[in-house]
Amino acid sequence: MTGDNEVVTTRIDPQTMTGRPCSLAAALQIVGDRWALPAIREVMLGNHRFRQIARNTGAPSDRLAARLKALVESGVLERRPLPDDARHSGYYLTEAGRDLGGITRELIGWGDRWAVTTPPSRLLHRDHELVTHTVCETCGEQVSGEDIHREELTSGWDQSGPVRSATASTSHQAGQS
Repeated sequence: MTGDNEVVTTRIDPQTMTGRPCSLAAALQIVGDRWALPAIREVMLGNHRFRQIARNTGAPSDRLAARLKALVESGVLERRPLPDDARHSGYYLTEAGRDLGGITRELIGWGDRWAVTTPPSRLLHRDHELVTHTVCETCGEQVSGEDIHREELTSGWDQSGPVRSATASTSHQAGQS
């Protein structure tokens, strides 16, 4: 944390990634660990103490401590004094952590449909079950999968993978003669 209440985060340069440069792969380096999203879920539910998070995730204490430390270092969580006991610090969401709300809701919905026999909880919006859809913020239209396409912004890559330069493919073909 800096003096201006700004969270310092470590970001990944896509050019240095193994495989396709991709924000999904970079995000999973931060929150893709087995215990990361369950720990974030607990903080979202208002459980800020380590022992609450450990109890409700079932994570081994040493693994959870390492994961929480990494989430703080990556700027997803921050530590600050607990309101009811300033002698101890708790874990709280940063702006980056709050931005994971939609993702966790989507994963819960996916898990309810594909991973469990019966949903263990339900998300409500006021007095009814929450049902969401994606809307394009620019044009206001509802978005479906077939409306979306990807534009590669990293040179040397296209939809199918790394693009060979004309020189590389000419020399490769010459070597096959």
